[in-house]
Amino acid sequence: MGEYKKRKSYTGRVVSDKMNKTVVLTVTRKISHPRYNKIVKRTTRFKAHDEKNECKIGDLVRFIETRPLSKDKRWIVLEILEKSRTARLDESAGASRGAEKP
Repeated sequence: MGEYKKRKSYTGRVVSDKMNKTVVLTVTRKISHPRYNKIVKRTTRFKAHDEKNECKIGDLVRFIETRPLSKDKRWIVLEILEKSRTARLDESAGASRGAEKP
């Protein structure tokens, strides 16, 4: 991973996986409003490349900056940090169905 150290990296949540080999990620950060000094959430959306179509909605992933891959896509998914609850339930249901077959 030595070559990735100089690139920007973020951790975000998958909000859409409907495109082929592309996921939409959100990164939420908290800032202080300049006038009212209230903590406000700001959300930024990124399109990232998912080569194996592994990411599902709700997954927590780490992604890094790369060369432009398309008009909007300049990030690649590096790793899945946490699977979503629904993805884990689907995997366990699939495993139990597979065990029932002779």
